[in-house]
Amino acid sequence: MLIIPAIDLKDGHCVRLRQGMMEDATVFSEDPAAMALHWLNQGARRLHLVDLNGAFAGRPKNEAAVRSIVEAVGLDVPIQLGGGIRDLEIIERYLDIGVTYVIIGTAAVKTPGFLHEACDAFPGHIMVGLDANAGKVAVDGWSKVTGHDVLDLAKRFEGYGIEAIIYTDIGRDGMLSGVNIPATVELARELTVPVIASGGITNLDDVHALCAVQDNGIAGAITGRAIYEETLNFAAAQKLADTLTTNRNVKR
Repeated sequence: MLIIPAIDLKDGHCVRLRQGMMEDATVFSEDPAAMALHWLNQGARRLHLVDLNGAFAGRPKNEAAVRSIVEAVGLDVPIQLGGGIRDLEIIERYLDIGVTYVIIGTAAVKTPGFLHEACDAFPGHIMVGLDANAGKVAVDGWSKVTGHDVLDLAKRFEGYGIEAIIYTDIGRDGMLSGVNIPATVELARELTVPVIASGGITNLDDVHALCAVQDNGIAGAITGRAIYEETLNFAAAQKLADTLTTNRNVKR
């Protein structure tokens, strides 16, 4: 299982929010590229970037910071990016500069035809971010909760040819309160595409718990505040995940 460091971008800085509230941001670094290299040196095998300003504005706002990260890490690790991605031109531009996977969230929910077009135009590069509050999908930077059930949308979108679903429990995100494992497992069991868990990872116990259920289709977990506030040592977390995965495979 991959443990994936999150680099959330706000006004060109690396920050973390609590429950998606822009007014409750903690700045962890003013140099996102240096932060990306830090996680790379700690053993990261993928990076998760979010343009927070873009998510609210509906168009990219931190493209310069994204470019600096891509230039810093080169082709050493895949980069997945979300936030403000609403048209094919933006997707093409990000892929051209070296982003590996583009995450479509709000636009997938509001205009599923766009998601379908993106999957057709850029096969192998499109993920969907589904952010949930009490099982209902939220959009527009989590500012609006829709009436759509997470599972219903996920099943529809996997038929479009997406690479993965990134599932975030908004109530857990940035709160260091543990992962919503039952909801993540319930979603993953119903899908054929991998699910990447997000929101709430606090310590190695959460890594243990996720690895114990990864056979249900959980391919990775995104972590942010925990690794920045050091309740979770990233290098130790990835090492533990690798060990637990190896041990499970040996026992089969």
